[in-house]
Amino acid sequence: MTAEELSKVIIKGMEEKKASDIVVMDLRNIKNTVTDFFVICSGNSDTQLDAIADAIEEEVIKNGQGNPWKSEGKSSRQWILVDYVNVVAHIFLKDKRAFYGLEDLWGDATITRIG
Repeated sequence: MTAEELSKVIIKGMEEKKASDIVVMDLRNIKNTVTDFFVICSGNSDTQLDAIADAIEEEVIKNGQGNPWKSEGKSSRQWILVDYVNVVAHIFLKDKRAFYGLEDLWGDATITRIG
């Protein structure tokens, strides 16, 4: 599965659990990046963040990929990161997303807003 295809599968998992403000950031044309794509979304509660992260992992497995290389933030449930190496999903509580500002930090990325 290509990184672009994996991004679409991740978006599907996010949409299944009503994630909001879904954004795909294409980092492939930026030097020294650690991944090809960030897929970022917001949730309204820590429970919804958990559900979104679980839905992403289930959707990726259902589409023939394995478990994420790394997953972080499930204990604090304010910012959950699900890392598939070439695509990294970021699931934020809305206020934490604004605070960390990944879209601004990676301003050279090509940004596609979903929905």
